[in-house]
Amino acid sequence: MASAELQGKYQKLAQEYSKLRAQNQVLKKGVVDEQANSAALKEQLKMKDQSLRKLQQEMDSLTFRNLQLAKRVELLQDELALSEPRGKKNKKSGESSSQLSQEQKSVFDEDLQKKIEENERLHIQFFEADEQHKHVEAELRSRLATLEMEAAQHQAVVDGLTRKYMETIEKLQNDKAKLEVKSQTLEKEAKECRLRTEECQLQLKNLHEDLSGRLEESLSIITEKVPFNDTKYSQYNALNVPLHNRRHQLKMRDIAGQALAFVQDLVTALLNFHTYTEQRIQIFPIDSAIDTISPLNQKFSQYLHENASYVRPLEEGMLHLFESITEDTVTVLETTVKLKTFSEHLTSYICFLRKILPYQLKSLEEECGSSLCTSALRARNLELSQDMKKMTAVFEKLQTYIGLLALPSTEPDGLLRTNYGSVLTNVGAALHGFHDVMKDISKHYNQKATIEHELPTATQKLITTNDCILSSVAALTNGAGKIASFFSNNVDYFIASLSYGPKGASDFISPRSAECMLQYKKKAAAYMKALRKPLVESVPYEEALANRRVLLSSTESREGLAQQVQQSLEKISKLEQEKEHWMLEAQLAKIKLEKENQRIADKLRSTSSGQALGLAQENATGVNAAGREEASAKAVLEPAHSTSLIGILTRTSDNELSDVESREDLIKNHYMARIVELTSQLQLADSKSVHFYAECRALSKRLALAEKSKEALTEEMKVAGQSISRLQDELTTTKRSYEDQLSMMSDHLCSMNETLSKQREEIDTLKMSSKGNSKKNKSR
Repeated sequence: MASAELQGKYQKLAQEYSKLRAQNQVLKKGVVDEQANSAALKEQLKMKDQSLRKLQQEMDSLTFRNLQLAKRVELLQDELALSEPRGKKNKKSGESSSQLSQEQKSVFDEDLQKKIEENERLHIQFFEADEQHKHVEAELRSRLATLEMEAAQHQAVVDGLTRKYMETIEKLQNDKAKLEVKSQTLEKEAKECRLRTEECQLQLKNLHEDLSGRLEESLSIITEKVPFNDTKYSQYNALNVPLHNRRHQLKMRDIAGQALAFVQDLVTALLNFHTYTEQRIQIFPIDSAIDTISPLNQKFSQYLHENASYVRPLEEGMLHLFESITEDTVTVLETTVKLKTFSEHLTSYICFLRKILPYQLKSLEEECGSSLCTSALRARNLELSQDMKKMTAVFEKLQTYIGLLALPSTEPDGLLRTNYGSVLTNVGAALHGFHDVMKDISKHYNQKATIEHELPTATQKLITTNDCILSSVAALTNGAGKIASFFSNNVDYFIASLSYGPKGASDFISPRSAECMLQYKKKAAAYMKALRKPLVESVPYEEALANRRVLLSSTESREGLAQQVQQSLEKISKLEQEKEHWMLEAQLAKIKLEKENQRIADKLRSTSSGQALGLAQENATGVNAAGREEASAKAVLEPAHSTSLIGILTRTSDNELSDVESREDLIKNHYMARIVELTSQLQLADSKSVHFYAECRALSKRLALAEKSKEALTEEMKVAGQSISRLQDELTTTKRSYEDQLSMMSDHLCSMNETLSKQREEIDTLKMSSKGNSKKNKSR
């Protein structure tokens, strides 16, 4: 049932996760579509800008043409005003010429219209040619500037190369002179070395002869006395158990105990700091008892409420590391496997710090934005935000170095042995940096608390919560200082203790070899303890050999024993058959004896009929007695069948007593068949018992396997429960991240919609203005 519920929960979580992924894809498509729409709108806006510029150019040309036409109309009006008085004088005389003047006027108007159109066309061509000329001129000037820049750069490169070449030539010439001097000195030294080499060759010959003799002797000793030299290869030498340094182990256990105490103090201080920070968020700047706090602070408070699940494992990991360091083990970086678990717990806590850092910064910004925040309090909040960033960075740095120290116990090539000392010194530096950051946090938080206490709206809750936070920060500062000083005092011992390893080697090859070495060490210790135990009284050697010979001579194989059992069963069946046969023989002998007695009685009493009658009665009683004896014998042999052949034979009349041989044969055949049947039943029962014994053994094995599988399934259920809890945590985190992303995307879409609406309004205004200008131009 529990596994079914877990599977159902896991399926529900998987379905929710798939739904969220589908929603995320839909939102991504929506964002891409909106981006495409915004790009299309931008292109439309560019086109509208270009069309607007063209319209403005046309407006400028039209205004210029209109001015020219207005001047032309003014001139024509002046001419008309001058010609009117003349027309009045010559009105009478010029009635005939009016028709000619109207024709000339129409001709002038046509000419004027043609000139206006031609002038407009010329102005447009002139304007376009001027714009094209300016564009070409600008392109040529920019190209000329780029070419001049490239020419200057090339010239500078050429000058630099020439300088370098001249300098190299001078250096080479100086080197040549120096090398000539050196060659002369080396020639002198070579002559001296030749003389020395001749002397050394003579000495080398003598030494070679001496060493070859010694080598032969040592090789003969090694081949005779040493079968295998395990210190020759580092892989085999790493499996050798080093000398037990009890003082080193006690010192390392003492150091681990001190570190455990410091880590416990630090864990309690961190728990108090996160818990009191959560209480402060519920009180300031808005009291949750009076009014609802902001969603940001609610989420921040929710995350801070989970601090124990991230901080407590640090203490547990350090406790496991302390318990792994005992007097019997060898403590080096290759054997401290529990350091990896402590590093993983520290990594999870750093993930928690990274998760709450943005909420903490936003919460401080929200405090700065409240009406109660003064300029001094705002400055303290900014300093605290910087300090929180530094604190997270210091923890990340510390986790990086501790993770590097945990690599030799899991990955042999993860960290070189030459870098152990530098990593340990960097750990000490990171701890001192953590102490400095905690000092700054304590100082700035103390200033912030004093400023907040002076506020008129400061409540008693806020004052007590600030005091609790200050006490936890002070405890953190003291704990960080103690750990930093403790590590700096012992870092030299850590670096010196890293050379503790197998004889003739500087280190262990891999974590697997270190683990095998520890197993060999335990076996060696157990062997030494076994040697110290008093010897138990044992059997003398000669007696043990004699018993062994007897045992070997008496023991047989399984098949031989089976054959012996079968032979014994056959013997038993034969003996039972012989028993039945002799019992039948005894019964037949009794019958024969009764028969002879009857015959003797008949012979003695044949003289008189009365005596014959008495004899007949006696014979009847004798026959009945014999029948009763035979029936009792049959009841002993076969009690389940009362109407068998023996009962029938014992109840027969006196006429059948003469057929003795036929009756004996019938009885023999019956009992032989019965014996064969009983033996077959016995063998069948034996085979069934063997079969049932084999089935019982198989069932016991299956039961043991089922118990093992049950244990494995329980462990798998535990692992599945842990994975389900981890997936639930991941799902909650992904849900929160998706919600944040959705809120950010919705804000982004709102902003894009606002910009698009503004752009559309601008386009509409431009269209309206262009329409108004075109109407004005048409009206003109």
